[in-house]
Parts: sequence; structure tokens; C-alpha cells
Amino acid sequence: MTDAEPIQLATLIVTGGAVAFAVSAGVWAFRMTAGARAARADWRAKMARLEDRLERAGGVLGAHPGLILVWDAPPDADAPDWGQPGIYGSPEALASMVQFADLGQGAAASGDAGREILDGIADFEARSARGDTVTLRQRLRRLMETGQGFSLKIAGPSGRLLEADGRAAGRQLVVWLTDATIRELEEAGLKGRVEEARRSADADPAACLDMAARSPVPAWRMNAAGRLVWVNDAYAEAVEAGSAADVVEDQILLEPALAEQTREALKAGSAQQSVRGAVAKGERRILAFHVYPVSGGVAGFAVDVTDGEEAKAALKRFRQAHDQTLNHMAEAVAIFDRAKRLVFYNQAFVRVFGLEEAMLNERPAHSALLDRLRTARRLPEQEDYARWKAAELALYESPPGADMPDELWALPDGRMLRVARQRHLMGGLLLIFEDMTDQLALQARYNTLIKVQRATLDKLHEAVAVFGSDGRLKLRNAAFETLWGLDPDGLDEAGFDDVSEGCMALYPNADAWKALKARITDPSPEARTPVAGEIRRTDQSVLTWLTRPLPDGATLIAWDDITDTRRVEAALRDRAEALQESEKIKTGFVEHVSYQLRTPLTTIHGYADLLAGGFAGELNERQSDHLTAIQQASSQLGKLIDDILDIAAIDAGQLELELGDVRLDALVTETAELIATRAEHAGVRIAIAADSELPTARADAKRLKQVLYNLLTNALDHIQPGGQVEIGAGAGEEDVTLWVSDDGAGIAAERQAHVFERFERGEGGGAGLGLALVNDIVRLHGGWVALESAPGEGTRVTCHLPLIADPAAAPPELALPARGRDEGQTA
Repeated sequence: MTDAEPIQLATLIVTGGAVAFAVSAGVWAFRMTAGARAARADWRAKMARLEDRLERAGGVLGAHPGLILVWDAPPDADAPDWGQPGIYGSPEALASMVQFADLGQGAAASGDAGREILDGIADFEARSARGDTVTLRQRLRRLMETGQGFSLKIAGPSGRLLEADGRAAGRQLVVWLTDATIRELEEAGLKGRVEEARRSADADPAACLDMAARSPVPAWRMNAAGRLVWVNDAYAEAVEAGSAADVVEDQILLEPALAEQTREALKAGSAQQSVRGAVAKGERRILAFHVYPVSGGVAGFAVDVTDGEEAKAALKRFRQAHDQTLNHMAEAVAIFDRAKRLVFYNQAFVRVFGLEEAMLNERPAHSALLDRLRTARRLPEQEDYARWKAAELALYESPPGADMPDELWALPDGRMLRVARQRHLMGGLLLIFEDMTDQLALQARYNTLIKVQRATLDKLHEAVAVFGSDGRLKLRNAAFETLWGLDPDGLDEAGFDDVSEGCMALYPNADAWKALKARITDPSPEARTPVAGEIRRTDQSVLTWLTRPLPDGATLIAWDDITDTRRVEAALRDRAEALQESEKIKTGFVEHVSYQLRTPLTTIHGYADLLAGGFAGELNERQSDHLTAIQQASSQLGKLIDDILDIAAIDAGQLELELGDVRLDALVTETAELIATRAEHAGVRIAIAADSELPTARADAKRLKQVLYNLLTNALDHIQPGGQVEIGAGAGEEDVTLWVSDDGAGIAAERQAHVFERFERGEGGGAGLGLALVNDIVRLHGGWVALESAPGEGTRVTCHLPLIADPAAAPPELALPARGRDEGQTA
């Protein structure tokens, strides 16, 4: 083909496109001017001429011996495919290009035939007119990017030759593809090879891979599009296919990632290797895949490395288990190779010598490591260090079976290391360091402890005897000899029978001694268990005894004289019973007397109220004063009786709280009003400090009011006229507080610990029950009371209460919905 021929064909293609456009425009114009009958004949004549030109252009294109690909506009050069070019040419030319690209059956009828043909031939080696070795893919991208044309000769499989020419025609791009194999042979005068080339045009493209076909390992070839074009019999056997042709026809991949590895090899332009698991001959195997680029695609083969990989994995697991075993050893281990460099160390080695793992991971030489340890004073001091070091390194030259005796290294820090050396089976040297410091110290202490043990046992007041598993007395103390009245001269290595016979005089119970002997000599688990008991001897003394099996098979028996303890326990038991009975009598007496006092007190208080109200006539001032004193005394006596009854109820566990929702600010205000009259007569000012926004507490309002009232009356008893008493309430995150403070005389430090005790009377008099009752009621709620006082600075008593009182001190409540503050009960 000459240079003019592509230009003419391109012009013809463009003309054909213009003719088609004109025909369409004519039809449209004809319909738009359907009324002009005179013009219809004209249009028909023109359309006939255009159809004739189209038919002749199609004939010319069909007569072209190659395939023509046309793009109406340049596709994106960076796109992953070539776009969708139009295809022109004879069916024979299309079939030839499909065979050249090795696309398989059905590709010619595919709508993507043009793109697939380009993918199949784009990576074959090609030569330009200047002799450069390039690929069609490179020149196509340049054509799409810059419009620069090209003429290439592409060498295909089995010696076939393809001519490819590309040109820009306006906005269109045109590529001519022509199979020039036979023409080139004819022009070269190789008439004998023409027929061979014609035959090879229909031959298997893998004919040149005879040697690979006989290979016992799976081998294959793929084109640039990732399609299999040839496999050997070993490949077909591996995928369990009927034949190699079936594999190519069905595109059976030995491993799904082969297509991706093909793209990587083409992109990198170099061989790619990977080891992956795959199913070969129906078994799961590990294959080493080797893929390398060749002209027109890639070739590859797979080698079964299952045995090698399993051996490597087993060796790796063995080494890991070996290293983990050494890492769990208490002894320090270091292994040096033939080059005298550190190749392994365990964690104990790091701890023993205090070295940095980063330095050890750099595999220091044995000589350098010794120098570092000497600098850090972690080697024994040597008179001639250089000579000692040379002797250490000379051990690498000793024969494998040479004797290397252990050594003891005395380090400057006081530690003693036992060093064991041996030649390593893989060459080099293995060193084991065992810290013997504690062991040697224990040996030294053992002898001392034996002596101390005997002296310690002699200081015990319990009688102790240790018998061996053979029933002989191994150890005893002086208390044992004294307790049983035994002669110490005859006890050394005495048998149990001899000892028990000497004890029979004080405890003549042969069965008990026989059972005790069984626990000493019987090795069964049932017999060797701790046992304790108590005996009474003929001298009326009481002994407790116990047996304890010892780790070395011996048995310890101890006796303790508890005669005096039992006597004291009996006396204390009698005293406790007497106190309990006394408490019961006292409680009954208090309840009875309090009840009997309430009736006459009520009568006195009632008549006093009648007289004060004028029921018996007018009272003069002196009579009114006396009557007021009677009323105050009866009120104080009534409160005292109430306090006594409450305390008695608390002691008996019969006082129950009546829980309800309590507004603390209202509780404080109402209590202050109860004492206001008395405070006014005493010349004392009452101050209230309670915020109306305080949370509602779940408590017994009546008892809390009693607490505040007792605290207020106690404060009034200890304050001078003109003073001030403050009552208030506060809230924390989980509790509330009620307090009463005054600026009175205060309480001495030595008395503060006793003010909440019963019948503890202060300087102001009283029965001493008010503050005790305060403490008891607060504790029933689950709270506690704090006292702050100093002489001359006043007193502050604070009651800390939970937001919800302890329900154990109250009867069970009904499970009713919770009410808000506005609906709750006020104090």
C-alpha cells in the first residue's frame, strides 16, 4: 500500500459519511416540502445517485484486503480501553485479524470486536519505518494524543506478519490492519514458504512451544487482554480438563489471580513471581507462579512448592517453639554463630546483664559484648582481662566434644553466676548463665535456720513434737518435755510407742494414741490431713492439740494447755448472762416506772392548766409565777419520760420510723417556732438558715423535729442572755444536713467524746438523754452526728442524713408513684 492509498481511502470514508448525511437531509427536506410535486422527482434522482455512490464506496471498502478501524472523534488516550471504533472490511479480513489476535470463536460477531482486536495485538513487538522496536499500543496512544501517524510491521505468532498504518483525517482517526505474511514471503522470493505460511495461518499459535508442551509443570501463554492462548498438557491435567484445547476454549484459569499477575507483568515490563495456594489435580497445593512478558502477551509456569513451603513452615514453627522455650527459662541463654556474633538471646539474658535490646538486636560480636559488660562492671574482676578474654574466645576453636567445665562468676554487684558453655550444633557457642546468688545464700541460711528453729521452738509455750514417717521423734521443744513430764535423755530418736507410753500416766487413752500414730505413719491422703481436738487429762488440765503434715513426709503435733483459758471463759459467760438479765430487768423497770409516772404527771399538768386559765378564780402575780414554774417542771418531766421511753424502744429494737416526704426548710421553721417563746423569755435570738429550694428528703418528720428540738433546748441551756442560736438545713450531692449552732460557752475537748452518751449531764443540768436520743434517731435514719466546739467559741452540732432514710428501720412501704415536692408531706 502506498502513502496515497490511505489518504484516498480516508477521503472515500469521509465522502461516504457526507453522502449518508445528505441522504438523510434530503429525506427530511422532501417530507417538509411534500407539497412541491415538481421537486420530488428531482430529489429522487439525487437520492438514487447518492445511493449508487454509497454502494460503490462500500464495494471499494469491502475489496480492501485488510481491516479498517475508524473513530469519529479521538478517544481519551488515558482511558482503560480504546473506545468503540467503526469496523470496515471484508469478513475474511475480520476473521484473519481475530485469528491473529487469538480472540477465540464468536469474537468476530461481538460488538466489541474492534477494541478486542486492538487489545490482542497491541503488545506484539513491532518495527517502525526507521527500524525502531516499538509496540502498537505506544503508537496508538501517540496518534490519539497528537494525531501523529505511523506505519508498523508487527511480528505475530508462528512467523506471521501484520502491517498497521494509522492516520488522522480531520477529526476522524483511521487505522489500517493488513495481514502481509504471504506478500512479504513472495516479495522475498521464498516461494517454498508461501504455502507453509498459508498453512500456518490456520495452525495452532503455540506450535513454537514444543519444549514447554512436554514440561511436567503447568505452563501457559496469555495475550495482553488476559486470555489464555496456549497451555500444556500438565496445565490441563492440573485443572482436570479433558485436553489443552478444552482449557483454551473454556478459559480455565489455574488460579483466579493469574489475570491480575498478567497485567502486573505487562505494566512492569518484567517477570513477576508469587507463591499462592491453588487446587491442582483436585488437591490443595502451594504453587510458585512465574509470569514474564513475551511478544504479544505473557508466558508463565507454576511449580509445586508444597513440600518445601510446608518444610519451611515446620522449621519456622520449630524455631519459634525453640525460642519461646528458651525465653521462658529462668536461666539466661546466649547463642553465638561461627562468626562469633550474637544470633539469639532470651529475656532472662536481658534481665541478668541489664542490656538494651536494641543493641542486642544489632548482633554484636562476642568480643565487643564482653567489652561492654566489663565497662558496665557486669563481669568478674580480672587481673589480666586481655588474657581472660582471649581464653573465652578461644573456646570457639575447641572440638565439638571437648569438655567445658562450669564456672562461678562473682560479679562486682555481689551476684554469683554459674556459667555453662557448650559448642552449638549449628556451629558457634552456646552460653547459659544461672543466677546462683539466692541459692548459695539459702544454703548458708539453711544451717543457721536449723539452729534458730530449735531455739525458737524452745521459746514457745506450746508443746511441739515432730515425728518422721517412720514414727521416730525428729524434733521437740522443752515445753513438750515439761507438759508430759518426760525424761529428755531418752527422747532422742525415740519411737512413737515409747513416747506415747510415757504420756499414758496423764492421758490413759490407748485408742487416741493409736489413732494419732496412724496419722504419722499412714501415707494415704485420708490420714495426712490436718486434725485438731481437745482432751482432759487426769490432772484435770485441759489441752488442745492439732496435727499438721509437713512437706517432707513428717508430721507436727502441738499441744497447748488452755486450762486457765477455759476457766476465764466460764467466768465471762456467767457474767454476760448476769448482765443480760440485769439489762432485761432495767428495761422492764424503766418502762413500768415511766408508764406509772405519766398518769399523775398528766393530772398535775392538767390541773395546772385549769388554774392558769382562771377556772378556780383570779390568781395574783405571785400565784401565777408559782403556777408557771409548775407547768414548766411538768413539761420537762413529760419530755424526760418520753425520752426514756424512746431510748427503751430503741434498745429493744421496737422503734420504727414513719417515713414520708419531708421539706427541710418547713421542718426547720416549725421547730424554731416551738422554741421561740422560751428563747424570747431567755433573751436569746433564734436565726433560721434554710433555703426553700432544698430537695425533699425521705425521712420521719416527727423524729427529725424531735432531734432539732432537743438540740435547740440543749443550746438554750448553755447560752447566756443576748446570745444567738442558729438552726438550719443544707444539701449535698447524696445527703442532707440539719444543724444547730450557738455562740455560748462551748464544750471542753475532754468532754466532747462523751456528750452523746446516755446520762451524760452537762454544766446546765438535765438528765443527759437529749443528745443521746439525737444520736440514736439519726443513726436509725442511716446518718451520723458531728460535733464542733471550743471553749468560749460556741458549739455546732450537725446531723448528716441520707436523702432516703434506711428502710430497715421502718415498716415496708406501699409501692406508690413518687410525688413531687409540691404534693409531698411537709414537716
